Amino acid sequence: MVALNSAKSVEAIKEVGYHTCAKGLYLQVSKQGTKSWLFRYTSPITKKRREMGLGSLDFVSLAEARQLAVDNKRLVIDGKDPIEERKQSQLQKQLEQARNLTFREVAEACIKSKSHEWKNAKHAQQWENTLKTYAFPIIGHLPISDITTDLILRILEPIWVTKAETASRVRQRLETIWDYGKARNYVEGENPARLKGHLDKLLPNTAKVKRVRHFAALPYKDVGKFVKDLRSRTGYSALGLEFLILTAARTGEVIGAKWNEIDFEKAVWVIPAGRMKAGSEHRVPLCERAIEILRSITSNRHPDDYVFTGWKRNTGLSNNAFLALLKKMGRSDITAHGFRSCFRDWAAEEAYQFSNETIELALAHTITNKVEAAYRRGDQLERRRELMAEWGKFIER
Repeated sequence: MVALNSAKSVEAIKEVGYHTCAKGLYLQVSKQGTKSWLFRYTSPITKKRREMGLGSLDFVSLAEARQLAVDNKRLVIDGKDPIEERKQSQLQKQLEQARNLTFREVAEACIKSKSHEWKNAKHAQQWENTLKTYAFPIIGHLPISDITTDLILRILEPIWVTKAETASRVRQRLETIWDYGKARNYVEGENPARLKGHLDKLLPNTAKVKRVRHFAALPYKDVGKFVKDLRSRTGYSALGLEFLILTAARTGEVIGAKWNEIDFEKAVWVIPAGRMKAGSEHRVPLCERAIEILRSITSNRHPDDYVFTGWKRNTGLSNNAFLALLKKMGRSDITAHGFRSCFRDWAAEEAYQFSNETIELALAHTITNKVEAAYRRGDQLERRRELMAEWGKFIER
């Protein structure tokens, strides 16, 4: 063993083995000629001799190695084991990095983990769709450790009463994801999405609210029964409302529809930009039942005529036509526009094979994210045709 006292002697040494540079500090020279620093000490905890690597000579100079040795000697004097202290420091850094994982990243990991216990891929897609619709826009980009009760309420409050069933599922999924993150040491403390003893003190009891309050949207599982009742009625209002449900269109778009917008050959309804909320032309794929409704109308189908005509000549249905029909049906608790929400809830829970983007396109929603909007190509007409066909089948079932 050779004693080394200078950086020059450290660079010059070629002899294989351990060479002392200070008390407890050694330079190790390997058979391959590589050099690295070691700190030898007696653990104040186990009373055993231990050897701690301090890094390669390529990255740690003699002066730096001596300082590291001094720092570790102080730990030993304080009754601490340098190797164990370093492990704890590394674990703490890993924990801090883990706590910087976004809610979306933890959610995706949770879904991947739980997917093994689900019978089919449908459950995973249902989770993803509801989270993309309601949770990710608000908290998806935030570190999971930053999620608070206030943020959970921002997600749930807008749908807690109007979409009670969906809101309940969203809350349960948020709670599960948080618990998953806590089990992985990504977060600490109480679950902000917990219902009992927490959110139930802040949100209304939906079971009680339902008895005294009407809702704008029909639960999607009831849409088939509703359409069956609707088909027992005659008139353009009934046909128009069913057409609205099948296409997930807005009331103004349906009552303003003209025959020159309908392409029977391609089974497409092309709504001009001037009649769209976003100010852009929108192509709507028509399912079999939607085409059947159009063909059942015995008007002359002049290109400039309204598809669903009103009482007066050359006019379409009034803005209140569907509301009046719903009232006659004893369904003043829902609105025509609510069927868009009904479709959205169905898509999130049942149409697991379709992306969130496809669903948003079907609803003609404007993309608020400029980057996403810049990269979108086309309107996915054929993919949306498959989506609307599934919606039509669901209604029939």
